[in-house]
Amino acid sequence: MRKLAVFALGCIIFAAFVGFSYLVDKDLFIRFDFDTTVRLQSNIPTRFDSYLSILSLIGSFEVVSLFLIGILLIRRKIVEGFFVLSGFVGFHALEIYGKLFVEHLPPPEFMIRTEKLLEFPQFHVRAEYSYPSGHAGRAAFVSTFLFLIIGQSKKLSKLQKIILLAIMGIYDMGMVVSRVSLGEHWTTDVIGGVLLGASLALLTSLVYVGKRKQSKYRKQSRGLIS
Repeated sequence: MRKLAVFALGCIIFAAFVGFSYLVDKDLFIRFDFDTTVRLQSNIPTRFDSYLSILSLIGSFEVVSLFLIGILLIRRKIVEGFFVLSGFVGFHALEIYGKLFVEHLPPPEFMIRTEKLLEFPQFHVRAEYSYPSGHAGRAAFVSTFLFLIIGQSKKLSKLQKIILLAIMGIYDMGMVVSRVSLGEHWTTDVIGGVLLGASLALLTSLVYVGKRKQSKYRKQSRGLIS
């Protein structure tokens, strides 16, 4: 039942992404995007730009990929890890598709406040459009995956779970806000990225949901049979 609920939620969020993408392509949020960016940039002093720019590096494809692979290697579950990595790759395939076909221009140059700390040009994908946000999507994907893992962990105490989830929440919030305040993306780009990342994480992390309970049940069954 728990797997079904996670699957249904993933499908609903993905459907929301598809519907939202259609509305973005029809330019229904232009004024909202511009006003939100102006408001954020007016309220966040430029002295914070260097700190927020660090999130651009932390949330890059290379760094997040290494982090995710590291987590999967620690868990030592090859089949489950393959599904999760497939979802991560699928996210980037859809991200590139969106940036090629959803006609949504990025913020103009005069709005960009990002400080370039370090770049990986060999992995940089150039696209005319900006929807959806890869950084926001990667943050949502990894956080959703970790939320499922942490939530059903038997080794972590309740306090440890709260602390880890709080850290994830702060990271996600910082990533979302920084994409807009630094002029890297519009708010709708970020929303689209979050919807896509979260939905694919839910759908491909199903193999982890209820895994421990099933294993325990099987052990009990074997004990009764023997």
